[in-house]
Amino acid sequence: MTTTARTKYRPATELVYVDNSDGKNPKDNYNAASMPIYQTATFKQSSSAQMGEYDYSRSGNPTRSHVENHLAKIMSAKRAFAVNSGMTALDVITRLVKSGEEIIAGDDLYGGTNRLLTFLATHNNVKTHHIDTTNADTIIPYLSDKTRLVLLETPTNPLMKIADIPRIIQIVRERSPNALVVVDNTMMSPYLQRPLEMGADIVYDSGTKYLSGHHDLMAGVVAVKDDSIGDKIYFTINATGVGLGPFDCWLLMRGIKTLAVRMDRQQANAIKIAEFLQEHKFKVHYPGLKTHPQYELHAKMSSGPGAVLSFETGDVELSGKLVELTRLWGISVSFGCVNSLISMPCRMSHASIPAEVRAARAMPEDLIRLCVGIEDVDDLLEDLYHALTGSGALKLAN
Repeated sequence: MTTTARTKYRPATELVYVDNSDGKNPKDNYNAASMPIYQTATFKQSSSAQMGEYDYSRSGNPTRSHVENHLAKIMSAKRAFAVNSGMTALDVITRLVKSGEEIIAGDDLYGGTNRLLTFLATHNNVKTHHIDTTNADTIIPYLSDKTRLVLLETPTNPLMKIADIPRIIQIVRERSPNALVVVDNTMMSPYLQRPLEMGADIVYDSGTKYLSGHHDLMAGVVAVKDDSIGDKIYFTINATGVGLGPFDCWLLMRGIKTLAVRMDRQQANAIKIAEFLQEHKFKVHYPGLKTHPQYELHAKMSSGPGAVLSFETGDVELSGKLVELTRLWGISVSFGCVNSLISMPCRMSHASIPAEVRAARAMPEDLIRLCVGIEDVDDLLEDLYHALTGSGALKLAN
């Protein structure tokens, strides 16, 4: 065991440890153990000719600066920004794309992401090419001097497919060096995966999910590795007024500090539940199972499989009955909460994607998504078994 001073600690420690040795965090005259909430819209100035560090909370607030500095540290970013939702984070990023330019994205995307990309196509003349990101080479025919963003989800939502981030980045750099690689890291959080360290240009998270962890907060995070990109992101945030409010910044910071203990428990529960479903002959989508086709690739990029999985029953109506028979599993479109959640993506979170598009992308209508919480895993398994048997899904699978 080393006893020398460290400049960077292990991920679980970095989530909790707030270091101000670089002087970036706002000064607090009272040395508060928890960052103060500067619940103010404006800041008084010493003169009419010279403005201080903060003048108007739309442009900046000490509480927001504090959580943004902490996010930049844990995400290995040059700069990080806190905004009012995950979709706002993506919207801010897509403002980097001009009319006539193009985006390349996966074919298994969160429904809200798909909706925003469709809007860009119909209103802003920004075309999106949807590809199978599990095969890095499928991107090659679509790369050109028009390509502005390459948007990746890995694992994808809800089929849990894995993209080879380093390989895709290598291909993009060789063929479209002006394109930016953007990764939605919400499924993993910076505790399990840090795409900026793999070479990505921008990473964003829905802070509503694991970073917050309690579903009492809406937030989004954008992290960049380059100051020039950061300046453009900040301009849009300031101009549109979508920066996260001070109280929500405080809640977000509080959630981040418990991310490691929550994720460790949720992930351990998820592994047991995935194994249980697989033992009962269901087709399970989860990168923590060795039967997952990209198990080894995911393990190289991440330190864990996360706590979201999906499975197929083989019958849409049985899936609906199963979801409604659960008691501990709350029926909800979201994930990342301490409470376990269950949903049918094609009827809920991904319902905005037309049925024919879902079919073309091989998204099963009977798919059930489980977002595993911190409850006792035996209670979760018993409740799930009750729903499986009561709906008839277990009999069909076997």
